[in-house]
Amino acid sequence: MTRPTLLLAAAVLFAASTLHAQQTPPPLAVPAPPSVTVTGAASAKVQNDRMQAMVRAEAEQASAGAAAGDVNARMAKALAAAKALPGVEARSAGYSTWQQFEKGKPGKWRVAQTLSLTGSDFAALAALIAKLQDEDGLLVSSIAFSLAPETRRRAEDALTREAIRAWQQRAATAAEALGFAAWRPGRVSVATGDHVAQPRFEAMARAAAAPPASPPVAVEGGTTELTVTVSGDAILDKPASR
Repeated sequence: MTRPTLLLAAAVLFAASTLHAQQTPPPLAVPAPPSVTVTGAASAKVQNDRMQAMVRAEAEQASAGAAAGDVNARMAKALAAAKALPGVEARSAGYSTWQQFEKGKPGKWRVAQTLSLTGSDFAALAALIAKLQDEDGLLVSSIAFSLAPETRRRAEDALTREAIRAWQQRAATAAEALGFAAWRPGRVSVATGDHVAQPRFEAMARAAAAPPASPPVAVEGGTTELTVTVSGDAILDKPASR
């Protein structure tokens, strides 16, 4: 077969396939099954079991080196005291140096370093904070409470099961109210959230301005309110017989 003949045959086949495609009706779209979107949730207040305190050492001297030496010495002593306490995690959380000027006076250098202290023994950590204030002149920047990762995971797992049961009940109720005898889950999402109630701001203020030889800071961990929300589609099946 010559080349012109091959080209002609190919053109004929292409035209025939195009005509067939134009004559073939498109497949009918299958209507989506009816569905209803419902939401279920579960919440619980969980006792905080993790405390974090931010303490800092500050110094003001005529030279940057003198100020840094003062801060470094007090911070090294504080770190040693924290590491000697079982269950306390200590880490440096910031270091800054700057110069201050006052009109008519030579400039002075200020140095500040922050130490993060985290632990689950609130009483021991509060006693350590009081000691660092009394003996090393450290200042308290903040005290916060939260849930340990394992505590949060266990609580959220339990709430997830509860929220799913609530979602299933809502789906069954909606299906029945809409006149369907059965339903099945479609696309469903699970979301978590929390709200931390921070207690004892008075105690935090007393800690920041505690006098020498002060008693340990009185702290109360409070609670974190965890919420798990389940939302998604319930696909409706089998209209109820009338």
